[in-house]
Amino acid sequence: MMKALFLVVAFLAFVAYCDDFDKMVKIDTQKEGDGKTFPKAGQKVKCHYILTVNGNKVDSSRDRGQPFEFTIGKGQVIKGWDQGLLKLSVGQRAILTIQPEWGYGKSGAGGQIPPNAVLTFDVELLGVK
Repeated sequence: MMKALFLVVAFLAFVAYCDDFDKMVKIDTQKEGDGKTFPKAGQKVKCHYILTVNGNKVDSSRDRGQPFEFTIGKGQVIKGWDQGLLKLSVGQRAILTIQPEWGYGKSGAGGQIPPNAVLTFDVELLGVK
């Protein structure tokens, strides 16, 4: 009985997570990836990105000519990235539209990102280690 109850609770938590994800991050694929190599929490990912807010470019690894690397699932980046990149496969390029709750929220960031901003990231997942 306890095992069945645990499975039901786990399933409901998964459904709630999927519902939250779909509300917080929209993924619009621009270029398909390999469809096989998806990052897992704890792995280092390498990607290029362009961040725009209200149609204005705020930051770009492409402009710097240097891909951005971080360990996924460790809170090193905003939640929209931590969760969104888990859904991309290597080589995939996508537009991630991230709601404020999974972005910089009520505080914004660095003067360039206002409070409660919807973030638009053009992201290309280059590799996973």
